[in-house]
This record gives sequence, C-alpha cells and structure tokens, in this order.
Amino acid sequence: MFWQKEIETIGRKALEELQLKRLKQTVQRAYKNIPFYSDKFSKLNIKPKDINSLKDIKKLPFTTRENLRENYPFGLLAVEREQVVRLHTSSGTTGKPKAIFFTKKDINQAAELIARCLIMTGIKKDDVLQNMMTYGLFTGALIMHYGAEKVGVLVIPAGPGHTKRQLALMQDFKTTTLHLTPSYALYLADVMSNEGLDPKRDFFLRRAYLGAEPYSEETRKKIEKFFSIDVFNSYGLSEMNGPGVAFECMEKNGMHLWEDNFIIEIINPETGKEVAEGEKGELVLTTLCREAMPILRYRTRDITMIIPGKCKCGRTHRRISRIIGRTDDMFIVRGVNIFPQQIEQVLMGVKGVAQNYQIILESYDQMTVRVEISRDLFDGRIEHLMNLQNEITEKLRSEILVKPKVELLEPGTLPVSEGKATRVIDKRTL
Repeated sequence: MFWQKEIETIGRKALEELQLKRLKQTVQRAYKNIPFYSDKFSKLNIKPKDINSLKDIKKLPFTTRENLRENYPFGLLAVEREQVVRLHTSSGTTGKPKAIFFTKKDINQAAELIARCLIMTGIKKDDVLQNMMTYGLFTGALIMHYGAEKVGVLVIPAGPGHTKRQLALMQDFKTTTLHLTPSYALYLADVMSNEGLDPKRDFFLRRAYLGAEPYSEETRKKIEKFFSIDVFNSYGLSEMNGPGVAFECMEKNGMHLWEDNFIIEIINPETGKEVAEGEKGELVLTTLCREAMPILRYRTRDITMIIPGKCKCGRTHRRISRIIGRTDDMFIVRGVNIFPQQIEQVLMGVKGVAQNYQIILESYDQMTVRVEISRDLFDGRIEHLMNLQNEITEKLRSEILVKPKVELLEPGTLPVSEGKATRVIDKRTL
C-alpha cells in the first residue's frame, strides 16, 4: 500500500533532480533570511550560486544543536513571525532549549510524511491508534496525531503514564495500534503480566510504533513476542519536523528516509568526512521543504548507516539502519568506547532477564550492570542464580570487550519509567 505512490517509488535520477532543485531553493532562503547562515557563507567564501550539484552540499557549513541554542529564540527563523503557527522545543535537559518553528505548510507536510509511514505498515481506516507519547512542546505526539487523522484513523490522545487507564482505553475502544517509547512498551508488558492480562486474549492489538529513544533488535523481538504484534521502528527529531523522518515498511529491514524532504549524509563524527555506503557514522540531514526554519547539514549525533540495495517493498528512498546510539551517549570504560544499546542487546537476549536494567558508571575503570530477573524465575532467592549472573557477565564481556560487575535484582527493584527511561547513571560526573 502507498500513500503517494508516485513520489514513494520515484526513480533515482528524478529524485536527485528534485532534491537539487529544492536544495537550491533552501540554500537561497537560508542565505537571504537567516543572518547565522549568511555570516557562515561569508566566512566560507561561498554563495547560493555555488551550489550546482548535490555533491556541492559539502561546501555548506554544518549546523549543530549548539548553534540552535545560541540562536534561541528567533535567530534561525526564515519567515515573518506572523507566518508561524506552531512552536516546539527540544527535550534538552541542560541550558537553553532548541526552538523549532512551523508554518501551516510545514505542519501539513510533516503530517503527510507520517501518513506515508503509517500506510506502508498496513494501517487502515478501521484501525484505532492509541498515542502514548507526550503531548505539548515535544513533537512526537502531535505530529503523529495529525498524520494518523490525515489517513482517517481513530486517534486516542492518551499521552504517557496512567497505565491502568491506558489498559482500560485499549480494551474499551479496541485499540489496534500503539505509539510509545520502547521503555514504556516494556513497562506496559510488565503491568499486563502483573494484572494477569493476556495481550492475545484480552486486547485487539496488531502493531506498535516505537521511537524517541534508541533500542536494540532484541528489545523489539521481546516486545513483539509478548504482545504478539508487529513492531515498527520510527525515527525522527524535532529539528527535522519530529517523527516520520524515517520509518520501517513491512519488510522491517531498515527505515526508509524520505529523500524528497531531506538529504542524507553519513559522516565520520571525528573528521566530518563522508563514509562509504554501508559504513556506520553520524547522520547529517538537510531539510528541503521547510518554510519557517530551513536547516543545513544538521549533525544529529545519531549513529546509523545507509543500507545498500533496493527494498522489496518497491520504495526507492534509501534506508538507514536502526539508530545504534548517539555520539553523546557513548561512554568510555578502560579505554573502550561503549554504547548503552550494546548492553541492552545482550540483556534482552538472555532468558531469565526481565525488562528493567541500569548501567552504573562507578569510575573510568569500573562499570556495574544492575538487571532484574524475570518473575517466573524468581522464587524468593537470588543467591542460587550464579550461573545466570556468570552467563550475563561473559556475554557482556564478549560484546563490549570489558568485564562489568553484574548485579541480579528482584523483580520490581529498579525505578520504572512511563516515558523515556534513564538507563545510565554516571557517578563520575557527580
């Protein structure tokens, strides 16, 4: 199924011609209307007329999240304020946030991208989508909401938390589709188990869209198995419209990134140079259709790669792998670079491990992984689970090349999250 078949299956040559046309328009708009970019261009001794091919994008300056914060609140606005109909901000925890503006056309275009995403996962007008993302300054819930309504799906704007009410809504209105964070999906599964609820017997679920935080393939499989549903990986960020930048199709082999709206680059985060297709690096995106706030070569800090080859679904927009981690999530123990998702991947693949875990960085030489054991394994004692503890330790050492300290915990010991989970506690910075 397609929402806009002509553009979703467009030939590569035609797509690149469209990209170049839109890139030139975007560069001109940014240069003319945003002092930050005109100053950058002057320092680099370039002008919009110097962009004559897609390869010329490398002449343009990078934009960073620090640049967005430095120009808060209106410094990167390319239109008159009277044309702006929406403000969102990023979910930064320190310093100034990043203000992201939308015109009416921007909002509609973001919703169109979500519509494409939903249709390619098989959603239909008789589906019911329960939206468990945070409504408000965060883009995740509202943009998904508008896109689902555009398709004609019944949307329940539940927001996060209030889990027992969520379960009641799911049963009363026969929810078929969930939109939530992976950590909340795991928590929801735990609550269902505690309540004696069977997802297949007591609910009507068909699929879930997971986003807002990186997660491993093992976590996806765990969620799919518990709920007996299809789980689709979603990628977005506020700076690029929110959700719907890239999404999995029914093949579940990478996320199609909508190249008529964005130009993809994958770079070495240390050197800034482009890496080969199929090689991991930092995702850099340039907007092609944004009116209020065009952004050039935005360094997302998300680590991914372009998946070579064509997708069986027939869509020609290239695919990126699931987000492996963020350059600023990476931590170093004993000189080894480690991403939290590597640890999650191991834990979620071990039988007897529950959904909740925590990584404690004690020093630059010591890391402790605290993990809850599953309820069906817990008999009131954990002392006799030495074999499980050793198995986890050895599998982690094999994956991350560092031997951590592993602590097994009773079910329900660690704090739960009804939104984004806090997986890493770095005591080295306290």
